[in-house]
Amino acid sequence: MTLSLPDQYAVMGNPIAHSQSPRIHRLFAAQTGQSLDYHAQLVEPGGFMAAARAFQAAGGKGLNVTVPFKADAWVFADILSARAERAGAVNTLSFGPAGVRGDNTDGPGLVRDLKINHGYSLAGKRVLLLGAGGAARGVLQPLLLEKPAQLVIANRTANRALELTLRFSDLGPVTGCGLAELAGRPFHLIINATAAGLSDAVPPLPEGVLAANGWCYDLMYGHEPTAFVRWGREHGATQSLDGLGMLVEQAAESFYLWRGVWPETRPVIETLRSGATLV
Repeated sequence: MTLSLPDQYAVMGNPIAHSQSPRIHRLFAAQTGQSLDYHAQLVEPGGFMAAARAFQAAGGKGLNVTVPFKADAWVFADILSARAERAGAVNTLSFGPAGVRGDNTDGPGLVRDLKINHGYSLAGKRVLLLGAGGAARGVLQPLLLEKPAQLVIANRTANRALELTLRFSDLGPVTGCGLAELAGRPFHLIINATAAGLSDAVPPLPEGVLAANGWCYDLMYGHEPTAFVRWGREHGATQSLDGLGMLVEQAAESFYLWRGVWPETRPVIETLRSGATLV
């Protein structure tokens, strides 16, 4: 009798040692009775295409892709979902008979964390998105589909924010500006999609940018509150959240794309948040 090996999945990035994705997918697999193996793979700069091809040739079923290779994954894919094509970035690759399909689950993960896990409705809200890089591109379409009253992209380099508005302006009321232009403009929700948190910093924001009862959300996460989460608390945010819930929710969507089954995310978020030992 021939024993079948578990299907192979991985996340590729640089750095990658900190990734929670193998733990998350291991918990999803145990919860849903799926037979799979998922590991993290460090890829050197310029090496993504070769690493992805080698993984596919070895029979790999799917890849998650993180910084700095999401644009490379976009090029690598044979077929793109509508949201991945719009974002210009891919974080989920599926290998099948029809070719390599690329998708971007970051935005849906963010929206689901806000709506389902925290009960926050984006409809009719004034939303500020800080940053105009790949992380911002990945969440813009799903955010605009929730029909906010206004979505402003603010970036240190205003031109990059303005370029993004042109790419997404057909989806809703989106505008771009520099950080200094935010003075006197309060927002119901501020989302940090910048890399400032990597150096424990916060983009320079004018006073009054967070509306009364406003919320803050950092796409980054950590064992301790991020600099932006702390900023939100210091400025009276009703909720100041990190991106752990988004991480789990976007992983759940990847899992569904690969396996055809939705895992329960709340117990996984709670396990990660508690710091409990994971199987």
